Amino acid sequence: MNARNEADVIVVGAGSAGSVVASRLTEDPSRTVLLIEAGPDLGTSADALPPEIVDAEESTGTAFDWHRTGTPSRLHREIPLFAGRIIGGSSATNNVMALRGDPAVYDGWAVAGNDGWSFTDLLPAFCRLERDLDYGDCGWHGRSGPISIRRPAVGERDDVHAAFLEVAAAQGHPSIDDHNRPSAVGAGDLPLNQVDGVRQSTALTYLKTAHARRNLRVRANTTVDRLLIEHGSVRGVRLLDGEEVHAGSVVLSSGAFGSPAILLRSGIGPADDLLPHGIPVIADRRGVGRNLHDHPLLRMNFSTGAEHARPVRQTLLTARSGTDAAPDLQLFPSGPTQTDDGAILTMLVALMTPRSRGRLRLTARDPLAPLDIDPGHLADPADLPRVVAGVDLARQLVATPALARHIDAVAPDTQQLMSGHGVDLRTAVVDQLNTYHHPVGTCRMGPRDDDMAVVDSSGSVYEVTGLSVVDASIFPSIPSANTNVPSLMAAEHLSPALTVT
Repeated sequence: MNARNEADVIVVGAGSAGSVVASRLTEDPSRTVLLIEAGPDLGTSADALPPEIVDAEESTGTAFDWHRTGTPSRLHREIPLFAGRIIGGSSATNNVMALRGDPAVYDGWAVAGNDGWSFTDLLPAFCRLERDLDYGDCGWHGRSGPISIRRPAVGERDDVHAAFLEVAAAQGHPSIDDHNRPSAVGAGDLPLNQVDGVRQSTALTYLKTAHARRNLRVRANTTVDRLLIEHGSVRGVRLLDGEEVHAGSVVLSSGAFGSPAILLRSGIGPADDLLPHGIPVIADRRGVGRNLHDHPLLRMNFSTGAEHARPVRQTLLTARSGTDAAPDLQLFPSGPTQTDDGAILTMLVALMTPRSRGRLRLTARDPLAPLDIDPGHLADPADLPRVVAGVDLARQLVATPALARHIDAVAPDTQQLMSGHGVDLRTAVVDQLNTYHHPVGTCRMGPRDDDMAVVDSSGSVYEVTGLSVVDASIFPSIPSANTNVPSLMAAEHLSPALTVT
């Protein structure tokens, strides 16, 4: 290691992916790693964490957030874009749904020229990350990884969730014992990464082990401004206060918003986006900040007299919006939860394979300036009919006697979704649609001849030596699942192959 370097590797972002990278790299005692996180370090003991972080049922936004917003051009309104700003990142604030998604999505990445990214290639990484308490002995699960995953037992099901599975089966949806079994489509108990109600974030799992290693140093409450790049090679990072920290290699794991923003401020990205801000162009990579997409999400709310039960998420239905479609819909009940207006039962509908794409741009080179984010929801006309199909399916489910008996009334914000047809229903969907907070794609992985690719299949950034991106921003398309487990998988998959100079 060069004497002026503070570490062999700097990892920027201690969230889902960055914590895995730092943990796996420091398994080699000869390698020093500096992990930098903009948010606070609240420790690796659940006893020291505030309730909103430790409680797996809390997932509606916390103080430990970047507080970003976006404006999908099709929706004509601003929406919140949650992302954890804390050691553990969004794994410390998410809704603990531990899903892998349809293997065909990953196979599509490999077919597009990303060698080593088929589902078969990735299965060992999925298994390494998990300690599946239900199916750890089968061939497609792990039993000794850092992340504990379990499904509610039959006796733990709340009446609403038991009714949901009963209704789904009665309407012809297959009953699923394991949603993470390859190609499973239907209704069943939901895999959750929680233990005794405690959210199993990367802070409490991967970093809890790595913290004891002398070759890992963590700097929390530290914002990275830009990369230090000399003669086409990364030399470290420049912090918000102007301090320069040097290292042989840098790994960006700041998520689908943070990683492209750092690249752009460093001169890596579309020249047309950089020059207006006076940023010298180091690498004119058109894909940085483009290809942004997320799962569109719709909430249908109902007042209920049912008692509040914990956990509020227990069951899940995956389905197809059409007879020829891949499994592209996710529906699940949440609650009942107590609000100031009484108990609310929510049916959530998500489109898991959106065709729409958005983009991210800088508004200034200042790292504290807000980002210009368009998540792109419904930009492709093919997406709206598929969301409507999901609403129709939800309406069928809640109208059945087994679920209807738990519903006292339709909430005002859901009345048009329940009664509308044709143009009225489509208008209601556009008015009520939000995001699932699963952004991906802004540093897309692809072969060298793909002019929109930012990194290669090993996560290495084109045109800059020693620089990698490892997080959901490199996904070419979004997995048909909540993205925490796929992000952990990507970090497990890439960590052994990261170039460390």
